[in-house]
Amino acid sequence: MDTEKRLEKQGANIGEKVIRANQFILEDENGKPCAMLSVGKDGPRLVLSDENGILRAMLGVGKAGPGLVLFDENGKPCAWLGGAKDGSGLGLNDENGKTRVILDVVNGPRLTLADENGKPRAMLTMGKDGPGLVLLDENGKLCAELSVGKDGPGL
Repeated sequence: MDTEKRLEKQGANIGEKVIRANQFILEDENGKPCAMLSVGKDGPRLVLSDENGILRAMLGVGKAGPGLVLFDENGKPCAWLGGAKDGSGLGLNDENGKTRVILDVVNGPRLTLADENGKPRAMLTMGKDGPGLVLLDENGKLCAELSVGKDGPGL
């Protein structure tokens, strides 16, 4: 089904009053850009800026799937949400833009906690056989693992 037929099915009014373009820029009353809707080689994207012109949100659909990124008052990424064929994920970044918390669903749900360098240090997982907790040192070396599987608990 082509795009126009899908949009019509979703309630969009496709007709003579349709405006077609590759990019739209919305400006405030002073002419300052605050939103941009565009389509590029990677797919469609909506970008929103605050009153100071700082990037605050971006929503897009690329080859890997849809994604949303939120930015702090300095324009650094602070949170992201993405979906792909193999699963979806949510990430939270610290004030330096390093991803510190990841909640994803790839081969089952997983919560990953990272240190200030962005290196994973703890993971809580739920696999086919049961839950698991993994603790890693600053070099990514396994320090401890606790799991519950078909054969019972393991340490």
